[in-house]
Amino acid sequence: MKLRDVAHSRTGDKGNTSNISVIAYRAEDFPRICEFVTEERVRTQLAGLNPARVTRYELPKLGALNFVIEGALGGGVTRSLALDAHGKALSSILLDMDLTPS
Repeated sequence: MKLRDVAHSRTGDKGNTSNISVIAYRAEDFPRICEFVTEERVRTQLAGLNPARVTRYELPKLGALNFVIEGALGGGVTRSLALDAHGKALSSILLDMDLTPS
């Protein structure tokens, strides 16, 4: 099962920091999302971008997690040579995360 099967996301960029929210479709899926979508797993999922820091914030009343990912945008939208490797593209990579226990 992929994260995208139980959640959607919203994103934003500011400078070299990406902000990705993962929002459960159903409240009953939120505990599982909390268990599997850790800071370390997000760092691993985005390892190709070599983020400097990943910080997770929980918003249980919204059934959401918010990840602030610093240093993952190649200097930011205006400095990066990457085409569309920001916001929505990063959330698509994150939603491809496998939720199967290892």
